[in-house]
Amino acid sequence: QGALFRGGAEGDIRQKLLEMDLVEAVIGLAPNLFYGTGLAACILILRQRKPAARQKKVLIVDASELYRKERAQNFLDEEHAADILGWYQAFEDVKDRVRIVSLEEIEEEDWTLNISRYVLPPIGENIPPLDEAIADFKAALKQVREAEVTLRQIMEEDGWLDQHLA
Repeated sequence: QGALFRGGAEGDIRQKLLEMDLVEAVIGLAPNLFYGTGLAACILILRQRKPAARQKKVLIVDASELYRKERAQNFLDEEHAADILGWYQAFEDVKDRVRIVSLEEIEEEDWTLNISRYVLPPIGENIPPLDEAIADFKAALKQVREAEVTLRQIMEEDGWLDQHLA
């Protein structure tokens, strides 16, 4: 997905395509969908004559979590493709997945189309309450300290720990 944010000639081309209002959509796909590369791919949809409702706007889609995992490869199934097509056709915001971004905002972001700049990944729904997280952290820290004491004792008993470091 480097073409979405790299500078140099790629950045100049991307900026020109955006200024000419030719970029209709950017769709970020999951990694490891194509043989020979584990990188995440992206789709740029360019249209010379956008419908009036889509002018001066770009549809940004984060489809990076739409895949079926197999042993050595990820696969984009028909239902995943249908979701992406539906989002493209609807051309509206979808929480944590799709965002309509104005060309003005893209210009403010120095013409980058980096998907994570516009569509934030969903925050895990299994986040524990703060007091529970703190208690878990303290318990884990206690285990680490106990393990350090045990390790130090073993190293001292076996002569592995220099007396000057003890």
